Amino acid sequence: MTHHVPATHREIRLVARPEGELREEHLKVVEAPVPLPGPGQALVRTRVMSVTAVMRTLMRDDADLPMPPYAVGEPLWGPALGEVVTAPEGSGLEPGATVLSYRAGWREYAAVDADGLERADLDALPDPAAHLSQGFTAWLGVVRGAEVREGDTVFVSGAAGGVGSLAGQFARLRGAARVIGSTSSRRKAAYLTGELGYDAVVLRTEDDLEGQLREAAPDGLDAVFDNVGGEQLRASLALARPGARIALVGGLSGQIGGGAGSPTEIDTLGLVARSVTLRGLAGVHYLDELPRWHEEFARGLREGKLTVPHTLLKGIAEAPRALCELLAGRHIGAVLVEL
Repeated sequence: MTHHVPATHREIRLVARPEGELREEHLKVVEAPVPLPGPGQALVRTRVMSVTAVMRTLMRDDADLPMPPYAVGEPLWGPALGEVVTAPEGSGLEPGATVLSYRAGWREYAAVDADGLERADLDALPDPAAHLSQGFTAWLGVVRGAEVREGDTVFVSGAAGGVGSLAGQFARLRGAARVIGSTSSRRKAAYLTGELGYDAVVLRTEDDLEGQLREAAPDGLDAVFDNVGGEQLRASLALARPGARIALVGGLSGQIGGGAGSPTEIDTLGLVARSVTLRGLAGVHYLDELPRWHEEFARGLREGKLTVPHTLLKGIAEAPRALCELLAGRHIGAVLVEL
């Protein structure tokens, strides 16, 4: 397959580190020469990219994350599905192959290390949204973090986002008897209960979050998938039953406002008395679980037991707006941009 490579392409660069709310003017679409791959690198034409909340945190230079922050004046990067244009000999990749890269987003062409590319099986998972989903984080938090079991009452914070919308479905597949989510609007709440099988939803935009959660889970919580931190984590800890397992997988309460963390005051003695477990999980430390996740995820999609809610915007120029809207909570599920 022959692919005509233009002399220039478009990429999105960080203009300045935002203080507080991210605005579209913090990012700029720039025309630049198509990169030349170096030794061991492949040239990839990006087709679909994802935007995620952690990208806002990466715009800080003091973020405590297992990945480097974005550099001012340089292109952003992130997960993307693309097509191989050229690949080094012996890489096992041929021109035209569809691959997943965690560095190729935010640009039309990317020169990336060939050994960091994953061949995408479009026969097994024909929907690009499945390849770019945050399903591994959701699965890991449910299975390894919260250790959801048959009959559990489970709370998922940030339930309408790219991670939470899958976490609730995984909890149900693990046998949870009651799944409760939190979100920001009644429109999203209706989607969670009507389409994704949630039993109840609490609204973080309304008063007395702990009271709402107590009404939804009068007997307490066995497992918590915390993607937010802050007030929502405090409320779920207050309702944690003896032996409850709390998975800490995100800090949206801090990320959305541009913070570097999500501090939460806890009653240590109370957690000890109830033998409550808090476990933080970062996917980069559990890569050995990827094959197991792939198998369960693909099977759930094939059998119609899982769905990947997402919003698709078209054109690289829409990517800054897509990230701003994601952080503002305007979309349900994953947010993708087709280039």
